[in-house]
Amino acid sequence: MGPDEAAELMRHLLREALILGAPVLLAACVTSFVISLLQTLTSLQDQTISTVPRLLIVVGLLMAALPWFLNRLMSYTLGLFSDFHRFLGQG
Repeated sequence: MGPDEAAELMRHLLREALILGAPVLLAACVTSFVISLLQTLTSLQDQTISTVPRLLIVVGLLMAALPWFLNRLMSYTLGLFSDFHRFLGQG
């Protein structure tokens, strides 16, 4: 495997990680922004108010999207294993 193939493999890996991580990170950021805005407007500065809803939303999103995450990971892994001979230089 040459450096171009290794770079291509890493590019695909990072793209998949971004696709899988983006919904969770986006949900956490939006939740944090809304809660921070509400805390600023109501002058409530309690750490529990900002942490618990964000945690619940992230866990809920992970549980709801788990079949999609697993399907995406399995298709990526099967595609990687089906092209494994190409990375070993035997084809």
